[in-house]
Amino acid sequence: MAKIDFGGTLEEVVTRDEFPLVKAQETLKDETVAVIGYGVQGPGQALNLRDNGINVIVGQRKGGKSWEKAQNDGFVEGKDLFEIEEACEKGTIIQYLLSDAGQIEQWPVVKKYLTAGKALYFSHGFGITYSDQTGIVPPQEVDVILVAPKGSGTSLRRLFVAGKGLNSSFAIHQDSTGKARDRVIALGIGVGSGYLFETDFKREVYSDLTGERGSLMGAIQGLFAAQYDLLRKKGHSPSEAFNETVEEATQSLYPLVSENGMDWMYANCSTTAQRGALDWWKKFRDAVAPVFEDLYNSVSTGNEAKITIEANEKSNYREGLERELSELKESEMWQAGAAVRRLRPENK
Repeated sequence: MAKIDFGGTLEEVVTRDEFPLVKAQETLKDETVAVIGYGVQGPGQALNLRDNGINVIVGQRKGGKSWEKAQNDGFVEGKDLFEIEEACEKGTIIQYLLSDAGQIEQWPVVKKYLTAGKALYFSHGFGITYSDQTGIVPPQEVDVILVAPKGSGTSLRRLFVAGKGLNSSFAIHQDSTGKARDRVIALGIGVGSGYLFETDFKREVYSDLTGERGSLMGAIQGLFAAQYDLLRKKGHSPSEAFNETVEEATQSLYPLVSENGMDWMYANCSTTAQRGALDWWKKFRDAVAPVFEDLYNSVSTGNEAKITIEANEKSNYREGLERELSELKESEMWQAGAAVRRLRPENK
């Protein structure tokens, strides 16, 4: 592992220099990686593993859209595409990539095939951390490991195809075989990680749920909506409100942050913009800090898990979810966004 200075704090990380792909291939040469679930993370991880020369099969319910997607991606029924039970039986490493609700539902099936020496792999600490609510308690004689790419499966695949990588965390919950560390790092490299940093299942899910509800999705939507609505109320057109709220951020400024940091983005803006940003950012930080405290507390006490599990148990959950997503899509702000995207030169 390499020691890297993260702003004055030394942290050990794994890069492809310390653990190159050829070492990952050697570590996994006798393994069959069974990717269970072909929805959000499954396709990106399965395809990247396959392209990296790892023996991978897919387990999915036959006949659904995900089964069809796997076939369209080149997985062949009876060769490397199977029903969930058969894939679990064949796999020596079971990558459990169903949704959190799907993992709870399928656990009695999957658990039957967790025989001694196998590994159970997650990309989210939810099922293990909240086992009192999920019922997911693996047998002692298997490795229990985690690789959590810091982004969607779509992003993981796109970056891999472009010759880049998406950073991932990794964790070991159980090391029954003595091989768990090599297994999990090899899998992290195999799925296309940029670099790997160590965590545990609890910290992974606490940070992940906080991030999703916070700056990654929930808070950013709330911030966008508040500014857009204010500008519209003050008489600005939808185009002007959307461009100043979202388009400039995602198309111009956020890429600069990704490229070289927030200070770099500030340095490439006018002195007027710099002055205003420096004067106001702490006010926004102080305003939202109590909300983040409430959020983290809700995550760490298991309340967010309880809300999620109870929501998914409702028979009409999917219909309600689609309705809520439609409300976002059909709001004026995101309808304006659709129009703005159509006007981009590359989309004409």
